[in-house]
This record gives sequence, C-alpha cells and structure tokens, in this order.
Amino acid sequence: MRNWLIVIGIAGVAAVGCGGGAKDTRASLSPVGAQIVKVEAGQVPQVADLYGTVEAERTTAVSSRVMATVTAVAVQPGDAVRQGQVLVEIDPSTARGQEGQAKGALAQAEAALALAERNLERYKALAAKGAASPLELDMATMQYKQAKGAVTQGEGAVEATSSIARESKVVAPFAGRVTAKLVEVGDLAAPGRPLVMVESATGRRLVVAAPETVLAASGLKIGAPVAVRLDSRPGEVMSGRVSEIYPGADPISHAFTVKVAIEGEVAAGLSGHAAIPVGTRQAIAVPRAALQRMGGLDMVVVRDAHGLSQSRTVTVGGELPDGRVEVLSGLSAGEEVAVGLAQVPPDGTPLEARS
Repeated sequence: MRNWLIVIGIAGVAAVGCGGGAKDTRASLSPVGAQIVKVEAGQVPQVADLYGTVEAERTTAVSSRVMATVTAVAVQPGDAVRQGQVLVEIDPSTARGQEGQAKGALAQAEAALALAERNLERYKALAAKGAASPLELDMATMQYKQAKGAVTQGEGAVEATSSIARESKVVAPFAGRVTAKLVEVGDLAAPGRPLVMVESATGRRLVVAAPETVLAASGLKIGAPVAVRLDSRPGEVMSGRVSEIYPGADPISHAFTVKVAIEGEVAAGLSGHAAIPVGTRQAIAVPRAALQRMGGLDMVVVRDAHGLSQSRTVTVGGELPDGRVEVLSGLSAGEEVAVGLAQVPPDGTPLEARS
C-alpha cells in the first residue's frame, strides 16, 4: 500500500509541474501591436450580377445585288478597313451588259418621244386650221404621252442597272474591322448572299438579359451608370452606361434585353457581367487588410474581452464599393478584429491597439 501511495504522489507532483509549464508558456507570449477595428453592420448596395456578351455597335453582312463570279477578295479576317475600301470584286460583264441594254432602250424611247412631240405639234397646227379632226389630235396627244412615259421608264431602268453595275466592287459601308470572309475567288455571288462580315472599329456594348424583377427593382433607365467586369480581365471594373432597353420582354424567359455601352477598347464576342443596383441590404464587412489566407481558408484575428487574440475562420463575399470585403459568416457586429497583421499570432496573444 505504501508503494502505491508513493507512485500516486509522484504522479500528482508531475501533473502539477506540467500545468504550471502550460501557464508559463501562455504568459510568455509577447504582445502584438495592430490596428483594432470594431465590426459594424450596415446597409450595403445589393447588386444583381447579369451575364452578357460584348457586341460591336455596328455589325453588317456586306453583300451585292450582282449575280456573277467573284474575281478577287481583297481582305482577310482581322483586317482594318476604311469606309469605301474595296472588299470584294465581282465579274462586271453581266451587270455592264444589262446596263448597256437599259441605255439602248432609253435611247429608243427618247427618239420615239422626239417624233411624237413633233407629230403632236403638226396636228395642233392642222387642228387650228380645221384640217385635222379632234380624234386625230387626241391620238397624237396619246402617242406623245406614251413616248414620254417610256422615256421615264427607261431612265429608271438605266439608273437601276447602273447602281447594280457599281456593286461589282463591294466596298466597306463604314470604318471597322473584317470579322469573317464568306467567299473565295470563283464562288458565285448572288443577291442577298453575305460576302464579308464587318464590325465597327469603335463602340462596344455588353448585351445582357435583365429579368423583369431586376428591372422593376432597379428602376433602370437610359443613361444610368453600370459597372462592367469582363471575364478576360479579372479584377478590372469598367465604366458602362445603359444605351438601350428593349420595351418588350422575351415571351419565354420574361427577360428584357439591356445594352450597356462600354468605355474603352474591347474585342467583340467577349463575355462579361453587368452589376445592376437593386437596392440595399444589411451586411457585415471588414477591411481587406483584416483578412488572412491560411490553408485555403479566409481567417481574421479577433480581440476578445480580455484583449487576447483569437483566430477565426470566416466566409467572405464580394468587395463593396468602399473597398471593404463582406463577411457572410464567422463574425458578429460589435466584435473587434485586428488589421494589418503580418501573420496570424497564436491564440491568446495580447493585442495592443495602435493608430
């Protein structure tokens, strides 16, 4: 029995010694200075993030009314073109032949008109002397008017065929960039067939579909500022402005098409997001410098009521307009967090506030 008592006594002494060591270790932690910020809840903007695609302000499929063989294609996709620059050349033989036929018919009509006009003047002179009947005068007048109408018709035909003949050289309707070449030399050009796709060099718009609930909550109007983010430029926020809102909703999705004009040079076809303000909501936020990244987790250092540090894992949301980061969970209003720490100190480290 005495041996057991001795062992128990020794174990008790050892336990007391170990407990004292743990207290000494915590007590030996050096204070760390940090800026202390009190966590507050407040109203923050509530934003609807709408996905969209960038499009050029002007896009056209250039075609021709000439039906003939393509003889030359002067551009390639990606080429910059000026207004009036030749893009495609089409064999002009057919169009010139039609133009020649129209001009020949016009010349015949003009000759017939000149003859009808002289004939009418003769019958008027004879009718004045009583040598021509009223019927003969009426017939001469009718022939004159018919000849005059034929000339007008011939002039229209010449103008139409001449305009078609001019389209044997297809030109750029505005300054921009070639996005697609749809024909090759030897292909048959036909009226309405797209030959080259051209988009304007300047002017870009992000086209998004805004649900009716978002449009009603935001009160979005033409000219309203909108923040735009492109997927190809992470972290960059571009300034945009609403340029167009379709008055009718899509019957299937019940969403309205909204176009946001983007400032700056952007390639068409890129994907992006438009941030549409739809009111405010209650949220908790901390300065970005209060966040620490450890092991793939976001953490903050909280100062408890005794002035000691306590590391805390938090779930963060997006960045607010004032630069703070929203905290979705892990913090409560009224708690104090350390800002600007180089690393997370051990729990229980005294935190000293500094300005």
